[in-house]
Amino acid sequence: MDKKEQKWRFNSVFWISFIIVLAFAIWGFLAPDQLASQATVTYNFISNTFGWFYLVFVLFLIIFNFYLAFSKYGKIRLGGDDVRPKYSLFTWIAMLFSCGFGVSIVFWGVAEPMTHFGTVPPGTDAEPRSADAAREAMWNTFFNNGIHQWAAFTFVGLSISYFLYRQKERSLISDTMNSVIGETGKKPLRNTVDIIAVIATVLGVATTLGLSVLQISGGLNNVFDIPAGTTTQILIVVAMFVFFMVSTVSGLDRGIKYLSNVNLGLALILMVSVLLIGPTGFILNTITTGVGDYIQNFFQASLRLDHYNEGTWVQDWPVYYWAWVIAWSPFVGMFVARVSKGRTVREFVFGVMVAPPAIGILWIGIFGGTAINMDLFQGTDITTAVENDVTNALFAMLENLPLGTVLSVLSIGLLFTFLVTSADSATFVLGMMTSKGDTNPSIVLKVVWGTLIAAVATILIISAGLEGLQTASLIGALPFSIVLLVASIALLKSIRLDYKETRLREEEEKQEKLRQEMKNW
Repeated sequence: MDKKEQKWRFNSVFWISFIIVLAFAIWGFLAPDQLASQATVTYNFISNTFGWFYLVFVLFLIIFNFYLAFSKYGKIRLGGDDVRPKYSLFTWIAMLFSCGFGVSIVFWGVAEPMTHFGTVPPGTDAEPRSADAAREAMWNTFFNNGIHQWAAFTFVGLSISYFLYRQKERSLISDTMNSVIGETGKKPLRNTVDIIAVIATVLGVATTLGLSVLQISGGLNNVFDIPAGTTTQILIVVAMFVFFMVSTVSGLDRGIKYLSNVNLGLALILMVSVLLIGPTGFILNTITTGVGDYIQNFFQASLRLDHYNEGTWVQDWPVYYWAWVIAWSPFVGMFVARVSKGRTVREFVFGVMVAPPAIGILWIGIFGGTAINMDLFQGTDITTAVENDVTNALFAMLENLPLGTVLSVLSIGLLFTFLVTSADSATFVLGMMTSKGDTNPSIVLKVVWGTLIAAVATILIISAGLEGLQTASLIGALPFSIVLLVASIALLKSIRLDYKETRLREEEEKQEKLRQEMKNW
């Protein structure tokens, strides 16, 4: 037995996490109706009781990240002062976008603005399906898919990058908390933190894969008239598993790197095509107005709740989104850390928290803006199509464009490559998390996690559908939020000490150089 196998075969974090996830999968398989019923009850309880916490916590992460970027600590380089980035800027951002929330943007890019267009968010008197409703729909969608979604990814990635490359710690969530819990001992506490991170990651990734499968199934039904049922969805999961295994064997620098570039390339082709074929002027005006409204309402929207009118819009949208990203942040953060060595803290924060959301806003403005233009001025009824089947939103819009079938096929291809990339990178990260931080986990371990994630996603789709996927994120996010809160204290404490020691060392080197010059003189 080699050392790689020993790292996970005799690792309690792996076995406890594996047993918990497997038990959840078996429960969903044997009692899907019970799982669906429990998902509804749990979703309502967590969203209503802890919705305020998710809003406050994510705003805190945004402020914390920007504080580090703009402060004197922003010049600290992750990996040492002489280390430079391994990947080009384009490839780096492609990896961030592909392994981050590319799937979410493609899924909700049309579905969300059209949903808000038909059912107006709280705080406005706009009539549904009116011009005012369209404006409210666009800026609210920009807000829900903006920098808030990337705040947790940025923080986790920055923490792991800093401790991994700067402090030479392992790539484990528990190791980012050393300055608070101590560098040695407390093994039960450390294992608990890592187990929470693993379970949150599995549930968050299963949510994302489930959404991708549902949308691909809807697209195949729309374009090729293939029944969008359980059989089709299972076959999509099987195909994803085969392709992700090929990518896994190829390794990080080949499989994920190439897939990420393909993803971003396809996304740009689709965006430019729809921008030119669609109502170009209207799209550009929509993006401009929407971004202005987004900035103007940023802080008010960050802390709003709709409890005064007993509504559920905030719980169903921003609260769900924030929980989703927190649950998914161990995976995305750890993967981002893996590809970000050599970046400064400032580069990291702006690259991760600004570039992908900017691409997302452009995507939503182009695709969502086109759909709204069609319903407002061209007599289509995409809103009703979305109300009937949210997974069909993108394709209901594309079929009204010239070359709609071609664009729909490209979209299905984009979704599938996103699906494979997410599964591949997720199993890579879970392998690291359950092999004591091994940055090159064994293929067997990645296959185990890939199989479990695919099983959980499939079971959630079959048993509880979209609400089951949303509930999984909420459950995974709650305990992990506390972990991140402690980790923020640890990161700030460590980075301050690091900066102080660096400045002291630089001053000593300066004095020594001066003494040498005086001596030579």
